Amino acid sequence: MPAYYATAPGKIILVGEHAVVYGRAAIAVPVFQVRAKAVINFEPRSAPGKVTLRAPDIGLESTLADLPENHPLAAVIWKCASAMNLSHIPACTIQITSSIPIAGGMGSGAAVSVAVLRAFSASLGHPLSDEQVSQLAYEVEVIHHGTPSGIDNSVISYAKPVYFEKEKKIEILAVKQPFTLVIGDTGLQSPTAIVVSDVCQAWEKAGDQFEHLFDAIGTIAASARKAIEQGAIDSLGALMNENHALLGKMNVSSPMLDKLVEAARSAGALGSKLSGAGRGGNMIALVSPDSSQVVAEALTKAGAKRTIITEIRAA
Repeated sequence: MPAYYATAPGKIILVGEHAVVYGRAAIAVPVFQVRAKAVINFEPRSAPGKVTLRAPDIGLESTLADLPENHPLAAVIWKCASAMNLSHIPACTIQITSSIPIAGGMGSGAAVSVAVLRAFSASLGHPLSDEQVSQLAYEVEVIHHGTPSGIDNSVISYAKPVYFEKEKKIEILAVKQPFTLVIGDTGLQSPTAIVVSDVCQAWEKAGDQFEHLFDAIGTIAASARKAIEQGAIDSLGALMNENHALLGKMNVSSPMLDKLVEAARSAGALGSKLSGAGRGGNMIALVSPDSSQVVAEALTKAGAKRTIITEIRAA
């Protein structure tokens, strides 16, 4: 039988991280230079229902039966099977690979879930819709992260720039003028759940202060949307700088992130900020196309372990 496969892109949050968990808006965009991939091979000679999972990037090889149901990879398969009303899962091998950094703020977990959901449902002849994939991936994110905003599964499932608010219909952004981002990886893992929990504890202790910060970031997200829709890229850079300063007040930046952010600005970036949970992971810099290599080299010189240059276009 033929193999079935699907891929899903990474993502970065342009503006709005952390505040989005508390009901404010955020903007996220897909990053197609990095991807998760799921390949499914049916095994008709294996015992019925035997599902073997192989994820060499994390050193995992196990049967589905041997994984706890709340394991992210097991959960995504069980949720997909339930959504498709399967009475049993056919014997198969699922191979999962990813070039997306783990715990780096680029949606590695959500991308794996989306790739598996797409490959698994397509292999059984009933491919899920973007909306279904996003919802199921979100449910897996809840197991893994506790209180995710829902932005990762949304932007990765639709693979388009999105304007996102919790409990509201996702909006695909109209990008009037393409713009270029340089992503700088600190090389430091920073699990989202831990940082989100720390922010929550700080919010519980100083609610008024953090609500003010969240409101300010929500205003930045709304302004950034207008800038993108109007092609006002210089304005977008200034908004990114403001957003980074506010995230610093939440104690989610780090010396390395700040160093890379400043290195990008010194090299001519229009704006720069941390992206994702913070404390490690990635930062982003908005650049003119002709300065992208200069900024990328400056980030490498400042200590970035990897850089990615990506262009954001209309959906």
